[in-house]
Amino acid sequence: MQKAVELRSQGLTLRGMLHMPDNTTHKVPVVVLFHGLTGSKMEPHFIFVKLSRMLEKKGIASVRFDFGGSGESDGDFINMTLSGEIRDAHNILDYAKELDGIDSGRIGLLGLSMGGSVASALAGERKDEINSLCLWAPAGNVSEVALSDKSAAEIDFVRKIGYVERGGLLLGSDFIDDILNLNIFETAKSFGKKVLIIHGDKDTSVPLSVSEKYLKYYDGRAELKIIKDADHTFNNSNWEKKVLEYTTAYFEEEL
Repeated sequence: MQKAVELRSQGLTLRGMLHMPDNTTHKVPVVVLFHGLTGSKMEPHFIFVKLSRMLEKKGIASVRFDFGGSGESDGDFINMTLSGEIRDAHNILDYAKELDGIDSGRIGLLGLSMGGSVASALAGERKDEINSLCLWAPAGNVSEVALSDKSAAEIDFVRKIGYVERGGLLLGSDFIDDILNLNIFETAKSFGKKVLIIHGDKDTSVPLSVSEKYLKYYDGRAELKIIKDADHTFNNSNWEKKVLEYTTAYFEEEL
């Protein structure tokens, strides 16, 4: 069963999709999916939709929302910040825990790119409520990713005019100041359970070295699956198949 859902977060309506397994007579686990920067609750080549449907067949529910200012949710993208998305993530988690038919003692998180930053931070902040965490090409170094082509003088200019252009979308200066003051790795490391990280070795947006850095912070609790030749969002059916297989097997085992 798949249906559109809404919740309120920070004064905005967030719009998402809920997937529930059919014909269940008991409460089921749930995975919460977080999209990346400029992404949406479907993500490229509908990989989030495909994952939700695969999990549903395994008896696992899922929810995937557009963050405020993204996709179909209320708000303007220019006002988006990473801290704001983390606050949205807390509210999405609270929503998922209260759903009818959900076992609130079996919750997983998944994030892609900057959504991986969000998921890892949320897991660190609410470690006692999360059972499993899967990160796809997580942008723990989001400040480097977003500002890699900007000098200090250019960043100051962005602050002056109030935004920077990113592929037809405007990143606000608040986003820049926010990411420069966050340390995602330090927040993430307090999550003490098993983590699965999946990354393409030809990722030019978030280098594989970022996931290797996560491994050090998780201190033996994380496993890194490297997808040979894959790019940032696994834009090939063979790469996608591996990512989905690894991910569903992980959540089946951990939840």
